[in-house]
Amino acid sequence: MAAPKKGRGATGGQGRPGRSLALILIAMVALTGGMFLAHQPTPRLGIDLAGGTSITLEAKAEPGQEKAINKTNMDTAVEIMERRVNGLGVSEAEVQTQGARNIIVNIPKGTNSAQAREQVGTTAKLYFRPVLTVAQGTPTPEPSASPSGKASSSPSPSASASEKATGDKDAGSSSTPSASATTQGRAVTGALKADSSPSPKTSSSPEASESASAEDEAAAAKLQKQFEELDCSSKASRSKAAQGGKSTDTVVACSSEGDAKYVLGPAEVSGTEVNSAKANFDQQRGMWIVQMEFSGKGSKQFQTITKKLSAQQSPQNQFAIALDGEVVSAPQVNETLSGSAEISGSFTQQSAEDLANVLSYGALPLSFKEQSVTTVTAALGGEQLKAGLIAGAIGLALVVIYLVAYYRGLAFIALLSLVVSGILSYTIMALLGPAIGFALNLPAVCGAIVAIGITADSFIVYFERVRDEIREGRTLRPAVERGWPRARRTILVSDFVSFLAAAVLFVVTVGKVQGFAFTLGLTTLLDVVVVFLFTKPLLTIMAGKKFFASGHPWSGLDPKRLGAKPPLRRSRRVNAPTDPKEA
Repeated sequence: MAAPKKGRGATGGQGRPGRSLALILIAMVALTGGMFLAHQPTPRLGIDLAGGTSITLEAKAEPGQEKAINKTNMDTAVEIMERRVNGLGVSEAEVQTQGARNIIVNIPKGTNSAQAREQVGTTAKLYFRPVLTVAQGTPTPEPSASPSGKASSSPSPSASASEKATGDKDAGSSSTPSASATTQGRAVTGALKADSSPSPKTSSSPEASESASAEDEAAAAKLQKQFEELDCSSKASRSKAAQGGKSTDTVVACSSEGDAKYVLGPAEVSGTEVNSAKANFDQQRGMWIVQMEFSGKGSKQFQTITKKLSAQQSPQNQFAIALDGEVVSAPQVNETLSGSAEISGSFTQQSAEDLANVLSYGALPLSFKEQSVTTVTAALGGEQLKAGLIAGAIGLALVVIYLVAYYRGLAFIALLSLVVSGILSYTIMALLGPAIGFALNLPAVCGAIVAIGITADSFIVYFERVRDEIREGRTLRPAVERGWPRARRTILVSDFVSFLAAAVLFVVTVGKVQGFAFTLGLTTLLDVVVVFLFTKPLLTIMAGKKFFASGHPWSGLDPKRLGAKPPLRRSRRVNAPTDPKEA
């Protein structure tokens, strides 16, 4: 009874092959439909295939800190730039050092290269500075009423309370580079309660200015003139204004949009003290917010500055988040804060994510100057792609010829499996473009070509296991089922090794090589799916067809051609126990 029971188990192991085939067919239809619904009928191409933008940045050290340009700081800068660019959804961007002082950033075509360039270019220092005065971003010839009938803010740090309020309304509450300058009500709330202890405050009143020394008065007059003449309407003037002043100086600065200009006090907190910053959607208030977490040192510094600012009138109750000397946000402070803070206001999802990105990766150990920006054409990459596709086609043709010559009818199953694998790979790579920013570059194409051999190898392993069972004298149906467990183990081990190699390569490399590793890993996973859900069920169904079951010479399963032993049922009579008396 044991042998028939085992046979039933093997038969039951066939399962329902039709269900597996239906499942993978549904998956292909769904992926193809999703590809067209997403208006992404082709995969995104990398910079070497579609062209793009190449940016060269040169490291600049602050005076007296020339030793800051070293391998450690350059590697840190590359890592932060890469994370900032990829934070914008620009995958396959290439960020790498060139020589001792330069960093090359390659951004593929089809991404928001202008936004990425802005993010990469603003890579020096992030500071939290108190706002002393704010006005519209155009030059101020003289203090007078604005065209709208409102009093314009005073150009000096000693603006009156009414002027401060007007300045905040008109220009002081821009939250992000994409936010409107007229947005009001930027608020900062924190997790810790206000410190009730008194805090000394530096006065910027006219009385304090009158008692200042002649040098201080001269410096104030120079700052006032500089503030009046500052024009933030052009990027060149904003960049020029951002280059002046140290972190300990009182400086003038423009908003990143150019619609506002500020007088900012010395930096109170450095961006290096920000541990994390995230953009989240507050369901209760129905608005986007940015949440920050500070280090221990940063918490104390932030508590000190917010305690001072919360007691002031607008705009001197604001702190400016200044990146490379440009103000990307200037929220108001409503209470004393410490370890964590929240910036809320009229954010869109994009503007909230932009600000969180700046806060997270804004502080670099070096400043960088944009040396050159060039457009990369895809002519060379197109020629290489053409050559690569020709090589891939030749390789695929050789695989097909080998399968047909050696496996004959089984080659039909293998070719159908390759087609299914190709459809799944293509649709998934097309959908990964808008989903995670995946871009197909030349090494990724190489990974897909290599995957043809890996997938074909899985079919060969299974076919050889089935043929081994036929050589042992079994008929096709039992051979298909008995050969599967052995083939399955071999296929899984082989694919695991390939996937592990791809994963390690993806982790330890950057840029284009990651494209090769990602594609190789993806196609390896799809190989397992195709073999389990398509190749094996299809062979199970074909085993019931006369062409294969009868061992037709062109089926690839001809027992005579394989040198099969006599059927196992004959050998059972010889080995069956007999009664000696009957013998």
